[in-house]
Amino acid sequence: MSATAEARRTAQQYDPLGAMGSRPLAIGLGAASIVWALLVSVFDRDVVGSPTLSALTVILVAASAAVVFTASSPFRAPFPRWAFVAHVGLLGLAAVTSVAAQWGPDRSALNDFMSLITATGIVMVAPYRPWTDLTIGGALLAVVNAVTWGVGAATFPHEIPVAVAAFLAAAPTLVLTAASAVFAWTFAGLAERVQIRAGSYSVERAERDGIAASVQQDRSTILARDVAPFFAELRTREVITDADRERARLIADGIRRAMVADADRTWFEQAVRVEGGDAPLVDDPDGLTAMLDADQRSVVRTFLRAAFRASTVDPAGFRATVRRADGQDDAVTRGDPARADPARTDPARGARVLLALDLAVADSDIGIHRTFDPYFAVLRVTFPDLDVAVRPSALALRFSYDQH
Repeated sequence: MSATAEARRTAQQYDPLGAMGSRPLAIGLGAASIVWALLVSVFDRDVVGSPTLSALTVILVAASAAVVFTASSPFRAPFPRWAFVAHVGLLGLAAVTSVAAQWGPDRSALNDFMSLITATGIVMVAPYRPWTDLTIGGALLAVVNAVTWGVGAATFPHEIPVAVAAFLAAAPTLVLTAASAVFAWTFAGLAERVQIRAGSYSVERAERDGIAASVQQDRSTILARDVAPFFAELRTREVITDADRERARLIADGIRRAMVADADRTWFEQAVRVEGGDAPLVDDPDGLTAMLDADQRSVVRTFLRAAFRASTVDPAGFRATVRRADGQDDAVTRGDPARADPARTDPARGARVLLALDLAVADSDIGIHRTFDPYFAVLRVTFPDLDVAVRPSALALRFSYDQH
């Protein structure tokens, strides 16, 4: 990931669970904006104006809130730029239609509510977009407010000068935009520094240490279970028989197979083995899980740990399938190559890897969501193409990643 991309990561990407927890605030602000716009449009107008434009203003505010509600879902993460552009555009149009709806000598300085709604509209999306987007979007809304208020104040002069009216219209949005941008910039900076410090003890080193400890434990088990008793028996015998030689050969072959398996085992297989024992099945003949980067490994490992420690998950029902994309569709990862569609061949996807996780979960679909939704939110940010299929007693995850 480039330095520019890192600098523009959002709070949601650094802390998916935190953004998930702040989503009710965004929904609440959106709902309050709709109610406020509706009440003011109906009961607090100095100018009768156009009921049609007033209704359109409320509809535009509701549409912007709906965009944020939909795009901020942890299952659609990360929050896309097009949603932010739509949100800002709808609020800007609402600011214009609000002034147009009450066009006339309004003693409430023409626009009664939109300057604050545009301001809170930027706060709503602060966890989901980088500070640069927040600054640009907020500045554009402030300009719209200033121009519409200024035109109204110039057309229908009141006690307040035009410049002051324009500034008062833009001020709330400018202030809350600055606060939102500072939050997003500060959060990203702190999170990046934390990642740098955490990286001083690399994931690769931790995995290497963990695998080495596991290998040592496995070999100690073989020595204690097979080798030591065999040597103890030989000490009591005066003659070594052919049966003893055959048994020694079998023990040596077993040690050799264990050493080869330890050498070939990937961090993913090790994580599955540590958490789920020998029952789970990992089908990764080319060791492609070794190509996940440090962040991706941490997220996948966390999900595996949560899955295998859940009382409803049967380790024997776990299966992981890892394959190069090679232009094939997801039928390959579902264990059904015959269903792969040759028409979907895409050479550009050859550098990607498809990973499929299937789990047997003794729970309803609602119970599965209740247990794993926070982990889905984190996985969605790390792997944007994550596909989650939840059925009673079954959970299937599909996602892809670049070969690093």
